[in-house]
Amino acid sequence: MPEWTQVIVRTLVAVVFLFALTRLLGKRQISQLSFFAYITGITIGDLAATVSLDLESNWYLGMVSLAVWAIVSLGIEFLQLKSKKARDFIDSTSTILIKDGKVLEDNLKKEKLTNEELLQQLRAKSAFKLAEVEFAIMEPNGEINVLLKKEYLPLTPSDLGIKVAPDSEPQTVILDGKIMDEPLATRGFNRLWINTELEKIGVSVDNVFIGQVDSYGQLFVDLFDDQIKVPEPQQKAALMAEMKKCQADLEMFSLSTNQKEVKSMYEQCSIQLEQIIAEVKPLLIR
Repeated sequence: MPEWTQVIVRTLVAVVFLFALTRLLGKRQISQLSFFAYITGITIGDLAATVSLDLESNWYLGMVSLAVWAIVSLGIEFLQLKSKKARDFIDSTSTILIKDGKVLEDNLKKEKLTNEELLQQLRAKSAFKLAEVEFAIMEPNGEINVLLKKEYLPLTPSDLGIKVAPDSEPQTVILDGKIMDEPLATRGFNRLWINTELEKIGVSVDNVFIGQVDSYGQLFVDLFDDQIKVPEPQQKAALMAEMKKCQADLEMFSLSTNQKEVKSMYEQCSIQLEQIIAEVKPLLIR
């Protein structure tokens, strides 16, 4: 067999074997590199390259070595799941870099981190001013997480005493001009409904790049032709406006009549509708 053919065959075998090992080791191997995972990744990559190009050695010995590394890596991960001491020893522990707004220089030296690198990492977390940082910690994988001082934290509806409705993930119902029946059925709709919604905004399904339906049944679309402006869904705003109009009409009716019973009825209906509006408002102002 020619050498170039051997290289192709060995490379293909190594790719398949590496793919199987990666699936076996799990997603953590590619998402969170610990010290040992970092070493394992480098070694397995080097072994795979050797298996592909070193034609003088027996290729199956490289596969054996790869399998041993995978087994050892799985054993280490199992040990980490069972023992916190093993986790701390292998992956190290988190290091506090800023506490109560004060930079801990000794911990910076321990992690071999300069002040410029610290500021760079803080900027990566949108903390451009050191004076705004209350707490910062370096995780075992090297990532730095930051907690801003309370006065610099962004406001949330909870801070303002505003109730908001729960929300669920949107369902992608159109991709590349094709209707996706399964996610559409998940929202309780069908093709007739989506075609009707597209007709309302004057768009054909062929021109839709991505279409999503949120938990309130509103359709949002992004078109292939970016020059076309698509109106935002207004169902919730229209419903809120209609309810307020009805409540205002009831108040007007109560003021326009002299009959006490009728006036009382209109006033009670207006109060009840006002209470309903207050209850459903969090659902309609998202």
